[in-house]
Amino acid sequence: MSATFVNTLWQGIVILLGGTVLGLVYKGLDRKLAAQMQGRIGPPLRQPFFDIAKLMVKENVVPDHAVGWLYNVMPILSLVAVATLLFYVPLGGFNVPLLSGYGDLILVIYLLAVPSLAMMVGGFAAGSPFATVGAQREMVMMMAYEFPLAITFVSLAWRMSTIVPGGQSFSLAVIAANPLWGQVGPLGIVGLLLLLGALLIVTPAELAKIPFDIPEAETEIAGGLLAEYSGRNLAMFYLADAIKMVVMGSLTVALFFPYGLADVFGVAGAWGSVIDVVFYLIKVFVVIFVAVITVRVGFARLKIAQATRLFWLPVTGVSLLGLLLLTLDRFL
Repeated sequence: MSATFVNTLWQGIVILLGGTVLGLVYKGLDRKLAAQMQGRIGPPLRQPFFDIAKLMVKENVVPDHAVGWLYNVMPILSLVAVATLLFYVPLGGFNVPLLSGYGDLILVIYLLAVPSLAMMVGGFAAGSPFATVGAQREMVMMMAYEFPLAITFVSLAWRMSTIVPGGQSFSLAVIAANPLWGQVGPLGIVGLLLLLGALLIVTPAELAKIPFDIPEAETEIAGGLLAEYSGRNLAMFYLADAIKMVVMGSLTVALFFPYGLADVFGVAGAWGSVIDVVFYLIKVFVVIFVAVITVRVGFARLKIAQATRLFWLPVTGVSLLGLLLLTLDRFL
């Protein structure tokens, strides 16, 4: 067994464990802070760990009317997809992901869609009327928010292609190593702000958080997609949601705020890495606080028609305007 393989293996294990723990910690912060902002006490920060431990020991019930193999495979597929994303997204303030040479933003877009697709198929496979309605809503939501998300990613990659030669503009490592804020003029800065705004609006939809938790909607369709899931299957969906929160926050940081503090303070070596890791954790928390926590506290759940109209018209228009301004900044 080569030293390179062993090194890659232990790094992968650390990333998987770290991403999972971090996701559960941020999920606990999300629930606690949202409760505090609403005048409630809220659960303890360690509650997500208790939830996972409890689900793992509970019986894994499969409905008699479900398509069994499909019903059981979808949680695994969802968790594998988001775990794979951890290897492609810059984490911990380090701008070179573990699999930076084996994928790009296009692959990330596809992998981001897999958990939602898995939940949708799992909802249909459950055979429950509540889950079927939730799956139909998830299908419509995906068609709405994936378009502005793709426009945002492609806009940044296209602008990067005019700066970095060699066809590496779709690499997250390249984008994180060459922040666009210092590469564009006034029009480009406005365009980047618009794209950032579009991404922040898409983030709670990707995570199925209020006001875009329409496919689950516990008070309307009893959990929708997850109405029939329990035990280990539900635990895997729970873990996938927690890890995806880290992925979305890390993506926003890598695309728009890939800066570190170690160089600013002139600190090198191990202490410099510690400073950058702590700063990365703060940046991801700020993204989650702005895009998820404050939004779900300040807004009520939207109707499916309202959500799709929001993404197809204003959010898509904002992202297209951001692309247009980046284009004008390039040629003017």
